[in-house]
Amino acid sequence: MSWRCSSTTNEGLVNNLWKHGLLSTPRIKEAMMKVDRAHFSREMPYEDSPQRIGYDATISAAPHIHANALETLKEYIKPGSNVLDIGSGSGYLCAVIAHLVAPNGKVTGIDHIPQITSLSIANLRKSPVMSGMLDSGLISIVTGDGRQGYPPNAPYDAIHVGAAAMDVHEPLIGQLKSPGRMFIPVAEGGSMHGGQAVWQIDKDEKGKVTKKRLYGVMYVPLTDAKKFED
Repeated sequence: MSWRCSSTTNEGLVNNLWKHGLLSTPRIKEAMMKVDRAHFSREMPYEDSPQRIGYDATISAAPHIHANALETLKEYIKPGSNVLDIGSGSGYLCAVIAHLVAPNGKVTGIDHIPQITSLSIANLRKSPVMSGMLDSGLISIVTGDGRQGYPPNAPYDAIHVGAAAMDVHEPLIGQLKSPGRMFIPVAEGGSMHGGQAVWQIDKDEKGKVTKKRLYGVMYVPLTDAKKFED
């Protein structure tokens, strides 16, 4: 199905996601329309597939996966929400989320490779609107180990994890608000070679945590930071 969503323009890509039912919430569609994927991907930005951005990383996921992540988290990503995007990569999803939480919310993107955080900031600066969101603090991009979350801006209404974890890391659950929701791909069978699945982690008003397996996926793994020469 996903290949049918590819297009030659951002508008065409988003409309195809909508037509095929991969996107169903009007405000999410509107936010994706406002963010040109070409600012975040050097080649084939409107293909419904992951794109390389260098440093052993991709643009996080194919557009249909980003659409599903936003649909999964939509109750917790709204104006005024505080959101954490782990493995934020190119900065694309942070840009979309920023439109959903504006004007008084906040999205923090974290990646463990300094060159990638620098790249994502440069990508966001390509748009005057996104540049203004960086300057206002609506969007923050930081370098760090996303497996530990980002305590300075916690707690979060929603956490999106854009790379596969070996497990659902306890610091992330601890940084969820009550209520709050996390979207996280996790290795199955104790190994990345055993497959991966997306899990929805919910914390209710009393702090009770429930976990629900959604579907199988294939993401790049959350790993220790490598050193790259510019």
